Amino acid sequence: MSKARLRRPADYELQEEQTVSEPIRIGIVGCGRILPAHLRGYALLRESGFDDFRITALFSRQRQDAEMFRKRGEGPTPRPPVSNRPSDPLSVPHSYVSDFQPEVDAEVFDDFSSLLASGSVDALDIPASVFTHHGYAVQAANAGIHILAQKPLAVSVAAGRRMVAAASQNRITLGVTENVRYAPTMRYARWAIERGDVGEIQMVASVALGTPEWSPDKVVADTAWRHSKLLAGGGATLDIGVHLFHRVRFLCGDVKSVSALARTFEPLRYRRDANGKVSETVPSDADDAFMTTFELESGAIGQASFSWAGHGPSTSLPEGFAIYGSRGCIKGDTLYQDGRSPVSLTALFEQEATPDERARWLPGGYTDSFAACFYDFLNAIRQGRKMEASGDEGLGDLATAFSILESSTRGRTVNVADVMSGAVREAQRDIDAYYGLD
Repeated sequence: MSKARLRRPADYELQEEQTVSEPIRIGIVGCGRILPAHLRGYALLRESGFDDFRITALFSRQRQDAEMFRKRGEGPTPRPPVSNRPSDPLSVPHSYVSDFQPEVDAEVFDDFSSLLASGSVDALDIPASVFTHHGYAVQAANAGIHILAQKPLAVSVAAGRRMVAAASQNRITLGVTENVRYAPTMRYARWAIERGDVGEIQMVASVALGTPEWSPDKVVADTAWRHSKLLAGGGATLDIGVHLFHRVRFLCGDVKSVSALARTFEPLRYRRDANGKVSETVPSDADDAFMTTFELESGAIGQASFSWAGHGPSTSLPEGFAIYGSRGCIKGDTLYQDGRSPVSLTALFEQEATPDERARWLPGGYTDSFAACFYDFLNAIRQGRKMEASGDEGLGDLATAFSILESSTRGRTVNVADVMSGAVREAQRDIDAYYGLD
């Protein structure tokens, strides 16, 4: 079995150097339920002394949603978080731009063209709904504005390719807010794998059937569009699949082929009041469960499953994501090596990482994954380079995740390269037709 070549930040070619000396002006596009996690990340950057940006604009098609985040003491009543799990970004409490940036008031926009024409932004952070990403990003790229899009990168692979092409043609930085990549446990695992602590990777596994909060039939994240194929691109396969495959690709190398089944077990989803009475019924034609086996380019094999469906308690691997190699394995934060006692990756990194390794794997010292992502994005703009979670990486995740749906639709194994190129896209044809991406 050949050893997979893992991509490093140093592999990325530099773009044209930027000459902006003032703080980078950021416009937030989309003011929904994930925005508090973004604002917390920006607040942590400023608290640490990283002061190379200002939030100068907030855009939402519903103006009141943007006003909700602008300034404490103003605007509509905030929405409560939709998750109770501290590890879920959707559990972050509401905050305001003014909480960490009192010296500059962000301007509110409800027309995207007006935002671009205002001359008030150098870069856009786009946590808007996924079906809007390609439209906003292409317009922004053509205006010379840098872009950071919330994962998944786009509503289809064709849409993602347009984003990447527009960024390349206009020589601007395009990234994806893939917070999984910047989580410390992920960085420590990659560090250990590159050191050879597990040897050559052989097997990967991730199992998660049912969720504590959304199963069996709740509206996921209280966001109805997640259950519409035309709006979300896919259900669990896209929302969770890109996280899953980003982890696989970052730690283990690219995925060559996918064999999968995806299903919509709950065609109706429900919102319920405090007494459990149904207050709204939401039709669902997006998948809520998938099971897949896959082969890496290196020859290693993997298996993964996830579902928002599932009656009864959820089932998962106790340690979460597991990687097995020729010398040991990683399960969660624990490294198991042949002939040695188990050790925490966090503790091992603290004890053995060199100063250069610390600077590489924890740039800026940030342990909040959103803060670390924004730090990378802002420095990528300054340094004229691609960020780690670049548009190319986001497109790779997207194509791999869509391979689940393409395999399920075809009833056979598909090559990720064919999904990436558009040679295989049966599951996406209606999406591409809807958005004029044919």
